[in-house]
Amino acid sequence: MDIVKLEKEAAKRGLSNFKTTPEALKARASKQALDLFSEMGIMNHVEVEARYEIELEEYTKKIQIEGRVLADISRNHVIPTAIRYQNTLIDNVKGLKEIFGSDFEKIAKEQIILIKEISGHIEGINSKVDAMTNERKKANNLTNAQEMAEAYCNKVKPYFEDIRNHCDKLELLVDDETWTLTKYRELLFTK
Repeated sequence: MDIVKLEKEAAKRGLSNFKTTPEALKARASKQALDLFSEMGIMNHVEVEARYEIELEEYTKKIQIEGRVLADISRNHVIPTAIRYQNTLIDNVKGLKEIFGSDFEKIAKEQIILIKEISGHIEGINSKVDAMTNERKKANNLTNAQEMAEAYCNKVKPYFEDIRNHCDKLELLVDDETWTLTKYRELLFTK
């Protein structure tokens, strides 16, 4: 089933359809939920609200850690590896220019395209990591746990996919021997 069908079915049944963890956690601490927990003798209002705060903080910390790890791996492993490979290509182009003179552009066309493509992905990673870090700093200045969780969810987390996309593209472009991390296709055969 696709998402649209699931959303329609939830609406038809009168079910809530929260798209993010902070939204779902907020619903668990609603007046209706608090009254239900209390009426059933499961938890009182204080217990529910305490769990709600803890779960918000836990969610925020997980996204915060994931963002920091993503930035660290991107900048300290992926980019340096891509630059090393790019330098190998640059040396190759210089050698072709030395040997073939003005005809080198035709001969080194593919290497030059690859060098430019790698540069674009490196720039993409750096700019997205900077933007993500700035959003993380803004989120960390918030004092309300719900607002902080929402900021991490809606402002920080969306950068993850863009950064990963650039890293994935570099993984495909960089030579296997140069790439320092395990490639996705290699994970399939790891025991």
